[in-house]
Amino acid sequence: MKSITKTLLALVMVCAFAKAYSQQVSGVATYQTQRHIEMKMDSTSGITSDIQKTLQEQLRKQFQKEYTLTFNGKKSLWKENTTLDKPQAPSSNGIQIQVSTSNDELFNNIEEQSFTNKTNLMGKDFLIEDSLKKPEWKLEKEIKNIGQYTCFKATLTEEKETINMVNGEETAPTKETKVTTAWYTLDIPVQQGPDRFWGLPGLILEVNDGKMAMMCTKVVLNPSEKLNIIPPTKGKKVSADEYEEISTAKAKEMMERYQTKGKKGGNHISIEIQG
Repeated sequence: MKSITKTLLALVMVCAFAKAYSQQVSGVATYQTQRHIEMKMDSTSGITSDIQKTLQEQLRKQFQKEYTLTFNGKKSLWKENTTLDKPQAPSSNGIQIQVSTSNDELFNNIEEQSFTNKTNLMGKDFLIEDSLKKPEWKLEKEIKNIGQYTCFKATLTEEKETINMVNGEETAPTKETKVTTAWYTLDIPVQQGPDRFWGLPGLILEVNDGKMAMMCTKVVLNPSEKLNIIPPTKGKKVSADEYEEISTAKAKEMMERYQTKGKKGGNHISIEIQG
C-alpha cells in the first residue's frame, strides 16, 4: 500500500513539475509553408502544357512563405514574416504571377480558451474573436527526428463541406474527409503550434494535410529579449460564425461575377489553390 502511495505521489509531482516548466518556457519558432496548386484549363483556351507548367511553377514559388510563431505556455501569436518583394521578370511566355503578402495574425490564449484572428477580406480588415476549441487529436505510435528534436506523430480527422458554382448556379454541398498529420516534441512542453493547430503535449514542429505543409526550420527558446505576445486590435469585430457568413456571401458574389464574365468572354483559366 505504501509503495502505491509513493508511486502516485511521484506521478503527481512529475505532472506538477511539467506544468510549471511549460509555463516558464517561451520562444520563437520559424516555419516554412508549401501549398499544392492544381490548375484546370478550359479545353478551348489554347493554353499549352508548357505555359501551364510555367504558371504552376510560379504559383508554387509564390506560396512558399515564412511564418513566425511567438509562444509561451499560455499564449501564442502566428503571423507571416513580411519582406520587401523583389520584382520578378516575366517568363519566356510573358507570364508573371505575384501573390501579395498577408497581414493576417492569429492570437491564441489557451488559459482563457479564446482566440483573436485579424484577417482581410476584399480590402476590409476583420477581427474575429471567439472561443478556442481544442482539436481532437489521435496520438499515434510513430516517432521521427526533426533537427535535434525527437517528435511523435498525431493525426486529426475533420469533415469539410464545400459549395461550388457551375454556370452561376450553386451546386449541392460536397463533403470531404481531411486527415492532417502533425509531429510534436515533448522536449518543448507547450501546447502551441503553427496556424490553427495546437493542443498536443508538446510544440508542433510539422503539419501536413496533403495540400498544405508547414515545417519548422528554427526554434529559439527563452530568448533574452522580452517577447510581446499580444492580440491584434485592428478590424471590425465579428464572431467566427458571422465571419463565415460574410466570407461565404462574398465568395458567391465573386463566383457569380466570374461566371458572367466567362459566358461573355468564352475561354477561361481556372486556378484552384488547395488547402
